[in-house]
Amino acid sequence: MQFDRTIGSVRIVNAGGIGMPFGEPGADWLLLGPDIELRHTRYDLEKAATRVRATKYPQAQEFAARNVLQPPSETEILEMFAKVGLR
Repeated sequence: MQFDRTIGSVRIVNAGGIGMPFGEPGADWLLLGPDIELRHTRYDLEKAATRVRATKYPQAQEFAARNVLQPPSETEILEMFAKVGLR
């Protein structure tokens, strides 16, 4: 999950991810420069899912369906984190 937060005098930034996004499918990343710009890029999700399914990963079918084509929403992930005490 992308974020850019400051806690006290410390800035913490997370670019996000490509293979397991939360919310809108695609690639989350950031651009570093004078400032930090959180970015999102769409890509061919069906092609990515096909490539995942072709691997030897034991849960490839489920991963392609649940993480590539239909990733959980940001709300669902935050609720899950809260249940396990990570929020």
